[in-house]
Amino acid sequence: MTETISGIGEFGLIDRLRTLIQKEGAQTPGVALGIGDDTASIHPREGYEILVTCDSLVEGRHYLPAHTTAFDLGRRAMTVNISDIGAMGGTPLYALVSLGLQGKTPVTDVENMYRGFLRELKPFEASIIGGNITKTNEINFIDITLLGEVEKGKIVRRSTAKTGDSILVTGYPGQAVGGLRLLLESERPDELRDNPLVRAYITPSHRAREGHAIARSGYARAMIDTSDGFLADLGHICEESGVGAVLVQSDLPSNDDLRQAAQLLNQDLYELILKDSDDYELIITCSAVHVEKIRSVIAGVSRTPVTEVGYMTETAGEIRLIFPDGRMRNLQPKGWDHFKK
Repeated sequence: MTETISGIGEFGLIDRLRTLIQKEGAQTPGVALGIGDDTASIHPREGYEILVTCDSLVEGRHYLPAHTTAFDLGRRAMTVNISDIGAMGGTPLYALVSLGLQGKTPVTDVENMYRGFLRELKPFEASIIGGNITKTNEINFIDITLLGEVEKGKIVRRSTAKTGDSILVTGYPGQAVGGLRLLLESERPDELRDNPLVRAYITPSHRAREGHAIARSGYARAMIDTSDGFLADLGHICEESGVGAVLVQSDLPSNDDLRQAAQLLNQDLYELILKDSDDYELIITCSAVHVEKIRSVIAGVSRTPVTEVGYMTETAGEIRLIFPDGRMRNLQPKGWDHFKK
């Protein structure tokens, strides 16, 4: 018989999770008090600033339970938070995990979810130091608060881009939404689990190591992750920095997987690349003389491709796309919105 949360109770589950974390998690320096008291306590490092972010995943809204294992869900939930820390140039340290769970949820699912959290935290020697568990009636949710650190003076913000900056992007934006669309439109979605785009949707990759290396180099002017989609997040840079942007369509990065998905879905390739997609790539702006230096910095920590796709302009808030024939079109910086219809 499957063991459920209702069967062992809240405190029985907490004890199981504390044992799992102690056995399988990292021992992060700076933790004075972890799980087991009313709050956790940490010692910040001299010469570093603390970064704090939080993100929620709601069943049916941010993930599809029929297509996501508990382990993969844990990885996804932690990755989206790690991505925010990395986009500021920091590294993750301590996580607080709050869960809303139905009583019928199998205990092994919760344990495997935590194994997914730890899978993403351990490479940074980051740890789970606390959280909360509550009962829900219809759907489950995950809410994570993640603390990180960055050297004083090294934070890279979205509000510091300058006119004339080159615009760079890592990886291939659009893969996650391509994977989601393939899942939703397939008659045999179970056969797509190994599809690269489906994997990009179910377990996206963060660029925290790349973001940290870029920040330490001092070559970037502004940076953001593409959690809301390439165009929306470039729009955030434009809005916060008081600048505009020009994108060159022929320079936007794509690969065979994206092109094949666009064809199968009867979807414009560049719509996939630019619009709603939670890929967690990095958009970076920098002086034109630093483009190759940033490429070199990223190459020092990963094989992630880096593409120059345009430049910043003085026309605040305006984003334009240049077509191969020289035509130009204004774009609306729209992407993921939790409350849109």
